[in-house]
Amino acid sequence: MVATTFATSSFPSPLLMKFLVIFITLSGIAFGQSSKQTIDLLDRELSHWNVWMGIPHKTVKIPGLPQSDSEDCTLGTPLGFNNDPLGVFSVIEENGQPVLKITGQIYGGLTTKEEFENYHLSLQFKWGDKKWAPRLKRQRGSGLLLHCVGPHGAFWNVWKRCLECQIQEKDVGDFYAIAGTKADLPAIIPKDSKRPVYQPGAPVRTIGGDAQHGTSEEKPHGEWNTVEIYTIADKMVYVVNGHINMVLLNTRQNTPQGEGPLTKGQIQIQSEAAEVCYRNIRLTPITDFPKEIKASL
Repeated sequence: MVATTFATSSFPSPLLMKFLVIFITLSGIAFGQSSKQTIDLLDRELSHWNVWMGIPHKTVKIPGLPQSDSEDCTLGTPLGFNNDPLGVFSVIEENGQPVLKITGQIYGGLTTKEEFENYHLSLQFKWGDKKWAPRLKRQRGSGLLLHCVGPHGAFWNVWKRCLECQIQEKDVGDFYAIAGTKADLPAIIPKDSKRPVYQPGAPVRTIGGDAQHGTSEEKPHGEWNTVEIYTIADKMVYVVNGHINMVLLNTRQNTPQGEGPLTKGQIQIQSEAAEVCYRNIRLTPITDFPKEIKASL
């Protein structure tokens, strides 16, 4: 750093002051304003994340540990914080860029170290081939858990209280209210189902369980899908491969004092018995929704 000394008898000239303002502004630190740069959340060291591992299925063998007798992976003692003996979460390289590989062998959550609010989150995912008990006969699943708060293990001894954007074959963009959360959304109830389905312009309903996504398309197996989340205050929008397919309003949670807002928290990515990869996990702070997103609210 080069020190600059001004004459003590005079204030810096207007020209010099203009130069300093431009320099500081371009540096992204003008007058205490934080720069709103995109954060790349995926690196080779997973430096933005911690791991919480749940309860292994009884078919999983871990060297040095007694074999679990759990059939449903919700009963027993979780492996816990940053204890991933089988490398369920790892980073590989594909075409010169880091890719998060999740084997799915044990239920778990990759959790950001920081909380976030008012942001645009974008990522891509694709399915691998392997599946594990207890979901061998079900479609491949993972999940993007948003506004995660409270202790690990609040749901199924694995995941935190949160709002979930479902990542599951044919169901990407479904909404799940996890461990005491709620949201309102425009939805219809089909005659042949009791499950609400998001539909723009439909009556607004309170959802404390789950709701099916609206119109969107998923890529064929093994191809990359793009999922985006836009959230400001108590509103959240899911976008799958360019299609808005879920809008949440009045996002909130149950507390000892009653319902309260849920507008920020950590982000978790699930391991849920299926092999899946993620890349380009990027978060950009925002202060307003883009026009096309705002039109859906």
